[in-house]
Amino acid sequence: MPRAKYDHIYLDLKEKIERGEYAYQEFLPSENTMVCTYGCSRNTVRRAVSSLVRDGYVQTMQGKGVRNIFRPVEQTLFTLGTIESFRESALRNQLSYSTKVVLFTELTADDKIALRSGFPRGTPLYYLQRVHYLEGKALILNHNYFLKECVPGLTPEIAENTIYGYLENTLHMTIVNSKRVMTVEKITEIDEKYLELNRNDYNCLAVVTSHTYNSDGVMFEYTQSRHRPDYFSFQDNAVRHPV
Repeated sequence: MPRAKYDHIYLDLKEKIERGEYAYQEFLPSENTMVCTYGCSRNTVRRAVSSLVRDGYVQTMQGKGVRNIFRPVEQTLFTLGTIESFRESALRNQLSYSTKVVLFTELTADDKIALRSGFPRGTPLYYLQRVHYLEGKALILNHNYFLKECVPGLTPEIAENTIYGYLENTLHMTIVNSKRVMTVEKITEIDEKYLELNRNDYNCLAVVTSHTYNSDGVMFEYTQSRHRPDYFSFQDNAVRHPV
């Protein structure tokens, strides 16, 4: 399914804010101006602005407009409230990036994988191990399990480029939500090998486990992302709701 119109407006405004086209504390163009610029309804503009508010980019001020409150944060690799690929994160942080697939195979979920991932026993899966590099440094080791029937034609080449781009632009999947759990775990030999860690310096790392669903309500991905502790950082935009 193609992206909704408000999503395109959201991404365009977000990119302009991150590039500095709107200075900190500056007001964005008026709602009337954005309606004319994007050729859409007021409701569409409001939905896009609402997403920017949710992600901490802007603040709506009654009677005044929409003010840019975005401040770049160093070493913020991911945001909690959105589903963001590694590639999108690197571009947002304006960092050079690359991904290396160190294992790509097909398997069937056994009892152990079923218990850990939530995929039923006997489910055909793609299993990948990928190392993500920022500025030439190995920072994240991903263990990805993808439901094979939802990702037909997946290849190591696609996995080194952008899996989510393939899902959305080629397979026209709509990715809806991801349930995440963050923990701290002991370093394994695989972590040491691919993240170039020394247990004398670090004996633990940050682990983000996610179960991700599409618009059909199908869990198509289970991923365990293992992050170097010295570069690990998440950003969230918390909103207080009056009691």
